[in-house]
Amino acid sequence: MRRREFITLLGSTAAAWPIGARAQQAAVPVVGYLGIASPEDVPDRFAGFRSGLGESGFREGENVTVEYRATKGQFDRFSEYAAELARSGANIIFAADNVGALAAKAATTASRRQVR
Repeated sequence: MRRREFITLLGSTAAAWPIGARAQQAAVPVVGYLGIASPEDVPDRFAGFRSGLGESGFREGENVTVEYRATKGQFDRFSEYAAELARSGANIIFAADNVGALAAKAATTASRRQVR
Protein backbone atom coordinates (compact mmCIF):
# COMPACT_ATOMS: atom_id res chain seq x y z
CA MET A 1 0.00 0.00 0.00
CA ARG A 2 1.34 3.36 -0.93
CA ARG A 3 1.60 6.25 1.47
CA ARG A 4 -1.03 8.31 -0.39
CA GLU A 5 -3.52 5.41 -0.38
CA PHE A 6 -2.91 4.86 3.32
CA ILE A 7 -3.51 8.54 4.16
CA THR A 8 -6.70 8.56 2.07
CA LEU A 9 -7.96 5.43 3.83
CA LEU A 10 -7.09 6.83 7.25
CA GLY A 11 -8.76 10.16 6.45
CA SER A 12 -11.99 8.58 5.22
CA THR A 13 -12.14 6.30 8.26
CA ALA A 14 -11.65 9.24 10.61
CA ALA A 15 -14.34 11.22 8.80
CA ALA A 16 -16.86 8.35 9.02
CA TRP A 17 -16.12 7.55 12.67
CA PRO A 18 -18.24 10.34 14.22
CA ILE A 19 -21.22 9.31 12.07
CA GLY A 20 -20.99 5.72 13.28
CA ALA A 21 -20.50 6.80 16.86
CA ARG A 22 -23.61 9.00 16.75
CA ALA A 23 -25.65 6.18 15.24
CA GLN A 24 -24.76 3.90 18.15
CA GLN A 25 -25.75 6.36 20.87
CA ALA A 26 -28.84 5.32 22.78
CA ALA A 27 -31.94 7.38 22.24
CA VAL A 28 -32.95 9.64 25.11
CA PRO A 29 -35.92 8.08 26.92
CA VAL A 30 -39.20 9.99 26.97
CA VAL A 31 -41.41 10.18 30.05
CA GLY A 32 -44.99 11.25 29.50
CA TYR A 33 -46.50 13.15 32.44
CA LEU A 34 -50.30 13.09 32.52
CA GLY A 35 -52.18 15.06 35.16
CA ILE A 36 -54.78 17.66 35.97
CA ALA A 37 -52.29 20.46 36.64
CA SER A 38 -49.38 21.84 34.64
CA PRO A 39 -45.88 22.50 36.05
CA GLU A 40 -46.71 26.21 36.32
CA ASP A 41 -49.85 25.52 38.38
CA VAL A 42 -48.21 23.47 41.14
CA PRO A 43 -44.43 23.98 40.97
CA ASP A 44 -43.75 22.17 44.27
CA ARG A 45 -45.39 18.96 42.99
CA PHE A 46 -43.26 19.04 39.86
CA ALA A 47 -40.14 19.78 41.89
CA GLY A 48 -40.84 16.50 43.70
CA PHE A 49 -41.37 14.71 40.39
CA ARG A 50 -38.07 16.04 39.03
CA SER A 51 -36.34 15.18 42.30
CA GLY A 52 -37.56 11.59 41.98
CA LEU A 53 -36.23 11.44 38.44
CA GLY A 54 -32.90 12.78 39.71
CA GLU A 55 -32.71 10.12 42.42
CA SER A 56 -33.00 7.56 39.63
CA GLY A 57 -30.18 9.21 37.70
CA PHE A 58 -32.31 11.14 35.21
CA ARG A 59 -31.99 14.86 34.51
CA GLU A 60 -34.69 16.50 32.44
CA GLY A 61 -33.19 17.95 29.28
CA GLU A 62 -29.93 16.03 29.72
CA ASN A 63 -30.61 12.30 29.64
CA VAL A 64 -34.42 12.20 29.67
CA THR A 65 -37.16 14.18 27.96
CA VAL A 66 -40.46 14.84 29.73
CA GLU A 67 -43.60 15.49 27.71
CA TYR A 68 -46.23 17.19 29.88
CA ARG A 69 -49.97 16.98 29.30
CA ALA A 70 -52.31 18.75 31.72
CA THR A 71 -56.09 18.52 31.42
CA LYS A 72 -56.58 21.73 33.46
CA GLY A 73 -59.57 20.13 35.19
CA GLN A 74 -61.20 18.85 32.00
CA PHE A 75 -61.48 15.17 32.87
CA ASP A 76 -62.76 14.23 29.42
CA ARG A 77 -59.34 15.18 27.96
CA PHE A 78 -57.44 12.42 29.82
CA SER A 79 -58.11 9.81 27.13
CA GLU A 80 -57.09 12.19 24.35
CA TYR A 81 -53.84 13.21 26.05
CA ALA A 82 -52.97 9.65 27.06
CA ALA A 83 -53.42 8.48 23.46
CA GLU A 84 -51.30 11.41 22.27
CA LEU A 85 -48.47 10.42 24.64
CA ALA A 86 -48.71 6.77 23.58
CA ARG A 87 -48.53 7.73 19.89
CA SER A 88 -45.61 10.09 20.51
CA GLY A 89 -43.44 7.18 21.60
CA ALA A 90 -43.24 7.89 25.32
CA ASN A 91 -41.33 5.07 26.98
CA ILE A 92 -43.43 5.41 30.12
CA ILE A 93 -46.46 7.47 31.11
CA PHE A 94 -46.53 8.81 34.66
CA ALA A 95 -50.11 9.49 35.73
CA ALA A 96 -50.56 11.87 38.64
CA ASP A 97 -53.98 10.50 39.58
CA ASN A 98 -56.31 7.52 39.13
CA VAL A 99 -58.25 8.93 36.18
CA GLY A 100 -54.99 9.54 34.33
CA ALA A 101 -53.72 6.07 35.20
CA LEU A 102 -56.83 4.42 33.75
CA ALA A 103 -56.61 6.55 30.60
CA ALA A 104 -52.90 5.74 30.19
CA LYS A 105 -53.57 2.02 30.61
CA ALA A 106 -56.32 2.12 27.99
CA ALA A 107 -54.18 4.14 25.57
CA THR A 108 -51.12 1.92 25.86
CA THR A 109 -53.17 -1.26 25.53
CA ALA A 110 -54.83 0.15 22.40
CA SER A 111 -51.49 1.23 20.91
CA ARG A 112 -49.99 -2.24 21.52
CA ARG A 113 -52.91 -3.84 19.68
CA GLN A 114 -52.33 -1.54 16.69
CA VAL A 115 -48.62 -2.44 16.49
CA ARG A 116 -49.24 -6.19 16.25
